[in-house]
Amino acid sequence: MDIASVFTKYKPIVERALEKYLPRTVTNDYLAWLLGKPRFAYDVDAFQKAITNPIWDFLDRGGKRWRPIFMFITAKAFGADVEKLKDFSVIPEFAHNGSIIVDDIEDQGQLRRGKPCMHHLFGTDIAINAGNFLYFLPSIVLSKNKDIPEEQRLRAYELFCQEMTNIHLGQGTDIHWHKGQAETIEEKQYLQMCSYKTGCLARMAARLGVILAGGTPEQEAAMGRIGEAVGVAFQIQDDILSASATGEFAKRKGYGDDITEGKRTLIVLQTLKKAPETEKKRLLEILNKHTTDEPLITEALTILQKHGGIEYSREKAKALVDEALKEAIPLIPNKDAAEEYEAFIRYMIERKI
Repeated sequence: MDIASVFTKYKPIVERALEKYLPRTVTNDYLAWLLGKPRFAYDVDAFQKAITNPIWDFLDRGGKRWRPIFMFITAKAFGADVEKLKDFSVIPEFAHNGSIIVDDIEDQGQLRRGKPCMHHLFGTDIAINAGNFLYFLPSIVLSKNKDIPEEQRLRAYELFCQEMTNIHLGQGTDIHWHKGQAETIEEKQYLQMCSYKTGCLARMAARLGVILAGGTPEQEAAMGRIGEAVGVAFQIQDDILSASATGEFAKRKGYGDDITEGKRTLIVLQTLKKAPETEKKRLLEILNKHTTDEPLITEALTILQKHGGIEYSREKAKALVDEALKEAIPLIPNKDAAEEYEAFIRYMIERKI
């Protein structure tokens, strides 16, 4: 199956929905629709320059939009008309972009999607506020769309609140680790961190697709598990691409960014199991420096590439998805859509950028 055609088909739908809920040009009418009639007066220019411009600078850099597309594919697999669900596609996408804007500040990131991070271009205050705005904007989407059954809307809102709580727990764990404050990290703990930090938005997209298609809570839970597996596998693949430190991925995120951030990835955990004591000590020493020095980053990457951690992580990602697909595929009532569904998932964990 040509996965590029899947993105070509669905991505424009997502883009139009993003512009509906956050127009590139702010007007008083838009602010009244979004926030209600002002008691006094809105400063349209302030909203434009402090929120809209920074966010659209960020969104226009690209991004795969795979989470809303995953929601569409899941909903379609359960018989939904994707066109009727277009507004809801912005929920995981706004939340995702808000999370990485804030993540870049917390990690002291330099590059995102090939350009300086938002906080470097517009200031930390603007970036924090813009990221937080994107956390809450999805709740407006749910409040504005009253055409779906009330029970579905309530389930969707409860889902959103729970997953947005989860993502902060996952991020907090990751921050604690990359500060070097955990003596040992078990693989299961790493996978649980990923299931909250990265897996939760994919899980949200999958569960939202089932809810909006009128699926049962049992179907929602099962498809949520595959969404979680996809999100975790996606994070592992990100770690692999970062450790490989070549190609388009390195250009867009920076050379050895995970080393600079001191990330305790699955590759790192596996290397700490397999490497000689001297290399373990040296790897941790470099990670704890949070260095931008290229020779040191190269030294750390060389250690990571020597002991099978990349290969182990790749197999772990594949195994997670294989196991989840075995449970999910038999539950999909639309068998024609099942092929597209599985092909999309395979692509997301085998991508090169």
